[in-house]
Amino acid sequence: MTPTPHDRPPTDDGQHGPGRRQPAGPGDTHPGRPSGPTGPGREGQRRPGATRQRTVTRGSRRATRRALRRESPSTIAVLASAVDFAAMRRYESFPFADHARYLRQVEGLLRARAAHGGHTTVALFDPAAYRAFCAETDLDPDQPTSRARYAAASPATSPTLPYEGQSLGHLIAQLLDAEEHQATLTRAVQVLASMGECAECGEDVASAALTRAGQAVHALLRSAGPGRHHLVCSVPTHAGSLIAVLHVRAEAPEPPGSSPHHLPDDDREAFRATLAVGLSGTRPGGVVLRTTGDDQRDTVRGWAIRDHWLSPLTEAQVFSAYCTDPDTGEPLSPESGVDYRAGFPLPRPDDDRRSTSDG
Repeated sequence: MTPTPHDRPPTDDGQHGPGRRQPAGPGDTHPGRPSGPTGPGREGQRRPGATRQRTVTRGSRRATRRALRRESPSTIAVLASAVDFAAMRRYESFPFADHARYLRQVEGLLRARAAHGGHTTVALFDPAAYRAFCAETDLDPDQPTSRARYAAASPATSPTLPYEGQSLGHLIAQLLDAEEHQATLTRAVQVLASMGECAECGEDVASAALTRAGQAVHALLRSAGPGRHHLVCSVPTHAGSLIAVLHVRAEAPEPPGSSPHHLPDDDREAFRATLAVGLSGTRPGGVVLRTTGDDQRDTVRGWAIRDHWLSPLTEAQVFSAYCTDPDTGEPLSPESGVDYRAGFPLPRPDDDRRSTSDG
C-alpha cells in the first residue's frame, strides 16, 4: 500500500530532515534567519550604534580636515596697482577684467580664510618679476598654476605681511612701504660693500659706519623723548639719493643704560644702512626728526651729516629747509600746527677719536 503523507516516515530530503533549515517564511529572503522587529535578513542584523559610529567617523574626518586647513598656511600675491593689473591681462588665462572688482574679491577671499581659522600671508604680485620667474623655472606664464607657484615662492624674495583683519588698502600700503624699505636697504648695502678697508687704519669701513649709525639712531631717539617720531634720512649717491624712513612711538623717556627703542627690523635696518652710507665719508646728507606730542602739535628738528656724525641745524636752517621749494628755490608757507626748532646736540661715541675714511 502506498503510504499516505501522514504515514510517510521522516526523510532526509533536504527540506524536512532533522537539522535542516526550515522553509522560508513570507517575505524572508534569507531562509533560516530569524525575523525580528527590526526587519529580516542582513538589514536587521546591524549592530546597535553602527549608524551613529559612522556619523561620528565622518564628523571626525571633517574636523580633522578643518584643523589641517587651519595649520596649512597660504600666500596670496595681490596686484596692487592698475598698471600691474593691466600687464597681467595680456594672458588669456587671467580671469579678471576689472581691477577694483578684483581687489574686492581678493579681500573677500582673505576674510573667508580668516573666518575658517586659516593663516594667510599677503605679498605683492610683480608682473616683471613673474615673467623672470617663469623664464628661470621653465614655466608657461599663461597658466594659473604658474601664477600660483610664483605666489608660493614670493616670501623668499619679497616682503610679506600676515592678514589680521585689516583692510586690503591698508595692507597694500604697508606692503609698498616694506618693498621700498627693502629696496633702500639693498642699495645701501651695495654701496657699503664697495667701500673696502680704511687706508689709514685697515678697519672695515662699512662695519665701522654701521656701528656708528646704530649709535646715532639710539642717541636721537633717547634725546627725542616721548611721542610719535618720524625720522627721514637722505643721502645722495652716484646712483641717486637714498631715502629711508623710520616711525617710532615712545611712551616715556628711556632710563639711562637701557636698550634702544624696539623698532621694526626692516625699517631699522634700512634707516641704519642709509645713515651709515652718509657717516662713512664726505657725502652731504641729513636727518630730519618730526615729533607729534600729546597736544597733536608737530616739532621739526634737523641735523646735517658732517665729520662722520650728526651736526645739529639751527632753527633758521630747519625752517629754511622745510619752507623752501627744492625744485624752484621759492619760499613756501610754513605748515599750520608745526614748530621749527634747532636740532639738539648728540654726544659723539666714546671711540670717536678716529674718523672713518671716505669710501
